[in-house]
Amino acid sequence: MSTHNRIKSLTAAALLAACGMASQAAHAADSAICYNCPPEWADWGTQLKAIARDTGIQVPQDNKNSGQALAQMVAEQGNPVADVVYYGVSFGIQAAGAGVIADYKPAHWDEVPTGMKDPDGKWVALHSGTMGFMVNVDALGGAPLPTSWDDLLKPEYKGMVGYLDPSSAFVGYVAAVAVNQAKGGTLQNFAPGLSWFKKLQANQPIVPKQTAYARLISGEIPILLDYDFNAYRAKYKDHANVAFVIPQEGTVTVPYVMSLVKNAPHAANGKKVIDYVLSDKGQAIWANAYLRPVRPSAMSAEAKAKFLPDSDYARATTVDYQQMADAQKAFSARYLSEIR
Repeated sequence: MSTHNRIKSLTAAALLAACGMASQAAHAADSAICYNCPPEWADWGTQLKAIARDTGIQVPQDNKNSGQALAQMVAEQGNPVADVVYYGVSFGIQAAGAGVIADYKPAHWDEVPTGMKDPDGKWVALHSGTMGFMVNVDALGGAPLPTSWDDLLKPEYKGMVGYLDPSSAFVGYVAAVAVNQAKGGTLQNFAPGLSWFKKLQANQPIVPKQTAYARLISGEIPILLDYDFNAYRAKYKDHANVAFVIPQEGTVTVPYVMSLVKNAPHAANGKKVIDYVLSDKGQAIWANAYLRPVRPSAMSAEAKAKFLPDSDYARATTVDYQQMADAQKAFSARYLSEIR
């Protein structure tokens, strides 16, 4: 090869390499890494496609759970990989304590209720789950639909009530907080809730450690203490004869939240992702997946019709989630010693 041709070849190779690097840089510039954005949970699949379509930002699917996401962020603290993270509120509080998330107050911040966001912007709720009774109506054996926490103590519901072990499953602990608050307890005083659980033992409750959705659908567990969105999914997606009840004495609502990772490699894109999932379009996607969006104004009339009326949800309150997280260990110890 002549010197001239060799120079031409080297120049072409250099140009190709430069184009490749530019392409990689452009791709990086148009992406954001989210920890715990699994496509089959909360319809993140639809949400990620909408983000790509409307913002041009590609967010790869990620199947970590909340605990794995937090552990990974702590391990990568010196050189973060993720830009944003989605998790249950208790993990958002832990992440704030671990110093791995940044303050960010996204678009529509002022429309998010006070109890549904960290005051400094370390986490903000996207949607919530409300604790109540998920009831397989066909499995009640003629018993009426229970409407209160006290109803579940009646002999006619013996062997019918299920709840996830509150000493090990977060959803079980949420149920314990809910009944305790409804019975006049506080996050510093779980005596009313523990008293209720003691009385419930006479009705031989079913207490699985793992998610019991399939056991409710099959009728093995006729009444399950669970989130509203699981009941709506059963009713509208799986076409089961399932009702959701918000008990008369009241209950609690628990948010699922998002945070911007501290020193995120694509922080600007991460902010756009959080802005999007709180936008009218993003919030409508949650509502269509039977998740109650944190901005109710973004819910369509069609989606709203699938939820219980606002008058029922008025009985669901928020709590101090920091105190709730702090109280969990002590409650678990008392439950194990006094109930199980």
